[in-house]
Amino acid sequence: MRKFLAITMAAATGLAGAAVAAPAKASADLPVTGVSWSPCPDDDPVIGGYLKGLECGSLEVPLDHGRPGGRKIKLALTRAKHTVPDDQYQGIVLLNRGQWPGQFGRDLPTRFAKGTSGLSPAVGATYDWIGFDPRGTGASEPMVTCEPTYVWPGAARPDLVPSTAAEERTWLNKARDFAESCGRAYGDALNFLSTKDAARDMDLIRQALGQEQLTYFGWDYGTYLGSVYASIFPGRVRRMVLDTVVQPSNGWYKGVLEQNVTFEKSAENYFSWIAGHDATYHLGATRAEVEAKYYEGMAMVREAPVDGRIGPAEYTEVFLVNLYRRSSWVGHTKALADWVLRKDPAGLKANFNDPGYPTQNKQAMYNAVQCSDSPWPRNWKRWHNDYSRQYRAGNTFLTWYNVWYNAPCAFWPVPAGKPQKVGAKGVDVLVVQGQHVAGSPLAGAHDVHKRFPNSRLVLERNGYEHETSLSRNANTCVNGYVSAYLRDGSRPASGKGADATCEANPAPVPTP
Repeated sequence: MRKFLAITMAAATGLAGAAVAAPAKASADLPVTGVSWSPCPDDDPVIGGYLKGLECGSLEVPLDHGRPGGRKIKLALTRAKHTVPDDQYQGIVLLNRGQWPGQFGRDLPTRFAKGTSGLSPAVGATYDWIGFDPRGTGASEPMVTCEPTYVWPGAARPDLVPSTAAEERTWLNKARDFAESCGRAYGDALNFLSTKDAARDMDLIRQALGQEQLTYFGWDYGTYLGSVYASIFPGRVRRMVLDTVVQPSNGWYKGVLEQNVTFEKSAENYFSWIAGHDATYHLGATRAEVEAKYYEGMAMVREAPVDGRIGPAEYTEVFLVNLYRRSSWVGHTKALADWVLRKDPAGLKANFNDPGYPTQNKQAMYNAVQCSDSPWPRNWKRWHNDYSRQYRAGNTFLTWYNVWYNAPCAFWPVPAGKPQKVGAKGVDVLVVQGQHVAGSPLAGAHDVHKRFPNSRLVLERNGYEHETSLSRNANTCVNGYVSAYLRDGSRPASGKGADATCEANPAPVPTP
């Protein structure tokens, strides 16, 4: 671990609805055209072969929903069409993978079309599964990108943890330059990239596809997008699954600070797992010993970045995924042991990719959405003091990474809007959450459960996976609840706290 030196800096300012028998005629409140579908290319120029077998289409929507006759932008859509007779058809399901704002989504229907999602194929066949790249993202137009060197200058970036005032100013200036480059490139359009704007886009997708209501499935940030949609358009929600839930009451600045603590706990859990398999990895028999080896490996790339490209910032990104999902632990721990014990960088290099698309687009849209959704401090001294305090308290794994990922919001060229008040009575929601998820902690699921009184909460006890259902986690108990809900609206009876529980899958076991 690199020692962090306290720095005194001058303040820097800157800027449940009824079953759907067949496609229904929309009761649109805005004029909207339909979507013309055609087979997707087998090899998409943006995301490769993940669209094979799907239908592609697009929809024009207003840049400013307050001026529906003004400038239009284009949303890119995909569809996996229902395969049951129309009298068994249940309507559309809009999908959003979340993880963070700025993630494309056109590939998502593939897993439902191919039956690889974990959802019962008999249930999946009753819906049209709709993927979309949210405004500003992926193949939607325009695709927002800003100054590329903030994300990837072509070589190892400066150390994330500043040990001098000069090092902190270097990153601070880069964050300011990135924000200003976004303003130069997109101007007033940055005012219309919020979660509320994306939620209103979703309702136009519903109308364009001829539906009175929609079903929605969102993970992580996608749960916030779904919560906002259900708050603005409660009568338009037929069913909604929110998996790994973002807490809507925090605002993004406070939410990131809370994440730093839960991420540290997740890192400790990962290091403890490695220690429990010392006979395989030889990185230490205690959590503290393993943690020391992890930071020893970071010191090595600080001294001599691998191929001039993998320094401490990139090293952090290689292992960051382990805080989100245990399925990566075996392979990544072998890479760590190879590097620290044998000076073999092959595993590091195999898990590092030059951050081109989609990373550039994700960074820009992450900031564009989060900087706009809720206020951020404009006085850098506030940031510096808050994050320094957390780092000194032992939250070392991700705190300063999160500083610089979010720092452009201190200088964002357009003001933040008023956050959407989240919650509505009568909306049919199924909330799914792992108990120990770091990036979207359990408190968010309880908060959303209260804000939507007709919701039900399924808790995966001892769950760590960031995406609890119908994905990498493959928990048959959780997937059973989700399949039943999407089949006919069945949900657990209302109870105190969690309404149903499932045990998490066991932690991975390394092969000798």
